[in-house]
Amino acid sequence: MTLLACTVGMQAQYDLLSAKKGVVKNGYDFWVYTPDDYYYSQENTPLIIFLHGASRCGRDMNRCLRYGPVDAVKMGREIPALIVTPQNPGGAWNPKKLDNVLEWMKQNYEFDANRVYVIGMSLGGYGTMDFAGTYPDKIAAAIALCGGCSLKDFSGLGRLPMWIVHGTGDKAVSVRESQRVVEGLKQQCSTDKLRWNWMKGASHGALARFFYTGKTYDWLFQHSLADPKRRVNTTIDITQSDLTNAYKDIVKRVDQLELELDNEQ
Repeated sequence: MTLLACTVGMQAQYDLLSAKKGVVKNGYDFWVYTPDDYYYSQENTPLIIFLHGASRCGRDMNRCLRYGPVDAVKMGREIPALIVTPQNPGGAWNPKKLDNVLEWMKQNYEFDANRVYVIGMSLGGYGTMDFAGTYPDKIAAAIALCGGCSLKDFSGLGRLPMWIVHGTGDKAVSVRESQRVVEGLKQQCSTDKLRWNWMKGASHGALARFFYTGKTYDWLFQHSLADPKRRVNTTIDITQSDLTNAYKDIVKRVDQLELELDNEQ
C-alpha cells in the first residue's frame, strides 16, 4: 500500500465527508465521502459519481447534498463505496470536466478503477448519459433517472451496462427524452447491455427514491470493467414496492423532497 493510500485511509477515519474546492483545473468542485471501512479496503473500494439536477446548481456546495447517495448514507443506508458528488454551477454537465474529476480521484485516492459507477437524475440524468456515452471504457455501469442525452452519437451508451428509468407522469422532463435514447440504440442494434423502465404514472420527484434503496447499489456493484463481455445484470429488479419502502419511517421528508423535485426544470 502506498504512503498516499495510508494517509488518505487514516484521514478518512476522521473526515468521512470532505469538500474539494478548486483542486481540479477545468473541473468541478465536489464532495468526497469515504466509507467507514475505507482504511481496510482501499484498493477494493468502488467509486460512485452522483450527478444532481438543475435545482441544485450554484456555488453553495451544501445544496448538492440535499438528496442522493450521501444523503442516503446520512439516513442510515450503508453504501460501501467512495461517493463523489460534484456541484454544477449551471448549464449542462460537461463530460470532460467530469473526467478530469475522475482522473484527480485516481491520483489522490485508492479505489478499484474497474468499478466506477455513475448515477444521476434530471439534469444529472442527462449528465450521466453524456458522461458514460463519452467515456464508456471508464465506467463499469450507469443509471440515468428521468433525463435524456445530449450526444449526437449514442453508440458509446451501447458499450456499457446502462439502466434508463423514467416516469410516465413526469411533467418536468418528458419520458420521451429517455425513450428517444432507447429507440436510437434499438436502431443501432446496441441494446444487449441496456435496461429501461417506464414507471407508470411516476412523477419527476418520485424517482429520487432510487438513491435510497439498497437494490440500486446492489445492481451497480454487480458490474466491473474486468468483465470482458460487459454483461448487464438482469436479475435485480427495482419495483414500485421497493421505491415505496426505500425511505421507511421518513415519509414526511420524502413527500417534501418529491414535491420540490417535481418542480425542477
